Amino acid sequence: MNLSRRHFFKVCAAGAGTTSLALLGFSPNEALAEVRTFKLAHATETRNTCPYCSVGCGILIYSLGDRSKNVQAEVIHIEGDPDHPVNRGTLCPKGAGLLDFIHSEGRIHYPEYRAPGSREWQRISWDDAFERIARLMKEDRDANFVEQNEAGQTVNRWLTTGMLAASASSNETGYLTHKFARSLGMLAFDNQARV
Repeated sequence: MNLSRRHFFKVCAAGAGTTSLALLGFSPNEALAEVRTFKLAHATETRNTCPYCSVGCGILIYSLGDRSKNVQAEVIHIEGDPDHPVNRGTLCPKGAGLLDFIHSEGRIHYPEYRAPGSREWQRISWDDAFERIARLMKEDRDANFVEQNEAGQTVNRWLTTGMLAASASSNETGYLTHKFARSLGMLAFDNQARV
């Protein structure tokens, strides 16, 4: 096909003109591609914290449902919170998979209790679970042990069982936190540094 320069410009102008008319909505046929609304446009945004480790990354949870009395909200998307000072919008692979965690068929939606020596788990109410946890923590806190100091005197000392710390701070702060916990006699210590 031999095209002159003038003919080439005519073809280009005609193509640009018909394309412009089609984009303006003057298409003779129905468009093959359809513009969809953004999936999060009507979603409710909720700020929360990732439950996996003790770093405490901020997350944004998007759910559908108008919060009416009989409407069950459904979580449709989870992403990192860009305004959160710890993770600044990033998530590790565990945090990025939170949507699968929420929609997992094996997820337990209520507390369960297994008696000592038993093989069976039994469902208990939230009130019973909170009461049991509070009672056991108080018993643990109130449990004290007696020891003799260098002068031979009997001294009651509180037994502190553990500490959980999250930190996006320096190694020196982590070292001092560790030393403080050990000075209180803590046996279990976990400090999750941000990686």
